Amino acid sequence: AARRIALAAQGLARARPARPGPAALRGMFDRVQLVQLDSVNVLVRSHELPLWARLGDHARDLLPRAVARRELFEYWGHEASLCPVALHPLMRWRMDAARTGANVWGNVARIARERRGFCDEVLAQIGARGPLAAGERDGGGARPKTGWWEWSDGKRALEYLFWAGALTATRRPGSFERVYDLPERVLPPAILAAPTPAIDEAHRQLLARAARALGVATAPDLADYFRIKRPAARPRIAELVEAGALVPVAVDGWREPAYLDPAAAQPRAVAARALVGPFDPLVWHRDRALRLFGFHYRLEIYTPAPKRVHGYYVLPFLLGDRLVARVDLKADRAAGVLRVHGAFAEPDVDAPAVAAALAAELRAMAAWLALTDVVAAARGDLARPLRAALRTPR
Repeated sequence: AARRIALAAQGLARARPARPGPAALRGMFDRVQLVQLDSVNVLVRSHELPLWARLGDHARDLLPRAVARRELFEYWGHEASLCPVALHPLMRWRMDAARTGANVWGNVARIARERRGFCDEVLAQIGARGPLAAGERDGGGARPKTGWWEWSDGKRALEYLFWAGALTATRRPGSFERVYDLPERVLPPAILAAPTPAIDEAHRQLLARAARALGVATAPDLADYFRIKRPAARPRIAELVEAGALVPVAVDGWREPAYLDPAAAQPRAVAARALVGPFDPLVWHRDRALRLFGFHYRLEIYTPAPKRVHGYYVLPFLLGDRLVARVDLKADRAAGVLRVHGAFAEPDVDAPAVAAALAAELRAMAAWLALTDVVAAARGDLARPLRAALRTPR
């Protein structure tokens, strides 16, 4: 029952729309609240996968167009995320904390403490010149990178200003590069003019939104959704319970008490079929995925290849109300092929039935990505039935 409530809350218990457009995207964000951004592009940019799971075959520029219409903005929601602009006032407590160097990475906090004048110069430069990427900034402490996280002081200043809300950011078309600009040139005036709620009220509203997105959840689940620290979240959750905005419940097998969104749908059955991205809100809290689905999920991108269990970029496969398999995928754009490097079944599933459904989902994904074929390698216990299913005429 908890699985079905969670899937319905995430918009995964309904049929995908026939022609998903802006209205369908707005409906999706009304449920999930935010989409986590990530640069990995071995299959597709990771933030496109939650749309695929819920909307199916949609225009690949659906998210950028929503940003251009000023419906979404980028900020630290879960991690770096695209959020509806209505969330901007609810995130200002985090921006305020960042101005003191709190809640930001160490080197970014150092810039805020030690080179505040330089940060002001960077802000003034963007105000004068217009939107800039980190590499386009003039002078001011730039130095060669020596590794992924060895940023120049200019990049750190931009990140500090972004955390603090003095700058906002968009992404350059065709790349994942952040372009920084003044909020008044990017966000709707009505949003910027909206009053800033007190931190306790902002936390209550964010936790209520998390409950809507999760359906049923523990206190740590709710706090994790918008990255609110647990000691700060617990009294706000108690207040939501007292107000009737959360209902305490027990879920079999869960060690902690749970809370139900009183408006959550409770379907008796779910007929879902979706490949779920590694940063999808359904599974980004790995402990919750284990509690809900019995699915132990670890992303192995940063694991040395010989030590990987399932592969480099592995997606869970949702069928019905269970995560029944996982596949290691790569879009081979040069060959026009969606490659399945490995396919693995979860315990106690009907492998031929799972393989048939997975083959249909992979073919649909390949068509969405303008790839002409799906080719499965022999790795994994689901590989043989999947290869057989892919040979079956459609």
